[in-house]
Amino acid sequence: MTAKKILWSLFFYLISAFGISLTIKAAVGVSSFNSLNVALSEVVGLKVGTITTMINLSFLLICWLLDKKRNWKGYLLMLSALLCFGTVINLILYNALAHVSITSYFLRILLFIVGTSIAGFGTGQVLVLNYLKFPIENFCVLLSERTDKSFKFYRYSIDVVSVFLSLSLSAVFHLPIVVREGTLISLFLLSSVIAWSRRIEIIPQESKETALNE
Repeated sequence: MTAKKILWSLFFYLISAFGISLTIKAAVGVSSFNSLNVALSEVVGLKVGTITTMINLSFLLICWLLDKKRNWKGYLLMLSALLCFGTVINLILYNALAHVSITSYFLRILLFIVGTSIAGFGTGQVLVLNYLKFPIENFCVLLSERTDKSFKFYRYSIDVVSVFLSLSLSAVFHLPIVVREGTLISLFLLSSVIAWSRRIEIIPQESKETALNE
């Protein structure tokens, strides 16, 4: 069952990456955290998926340092998942959809909503399986356990800092602003889809009887 959970977790991890790729392609703004990734990508000239991987790996390293119950296998699995995550984003944006042009504003908004829904669904299923973790969320959990601040406080703080840095980079380097209407849509839609997805059990969980027999 563990191997099956790992494979399905990786699958939904990459489904989330696919959804994020669609939201970036829509070009109507991106989620708070991704706004920083897109802005940094424009500044340093690296692909968005590469920047996303680098930032997530930084959070993963911090988690490793903070985590007193660190598990080598778990962290190696997350490392592999993150590398695949960024690769999928790059493949979708710079290969599969490279020559796709969407001029209709309505269709771009629709693509963003679809992408956000896919990303939220994938994220929710990863959380249901409870095997892989997302570095940023794990970082916030670890901090909340060591301070008197809540998980929500740290997670929203990261969003606020990401938006601030994204806007600052856009202003300093005269880049297109990616904190737009899509950012607001994501703010309300993403968490709702994740919550809905977490209530759906697509992959049957191991029963107690099966676990005992194994």
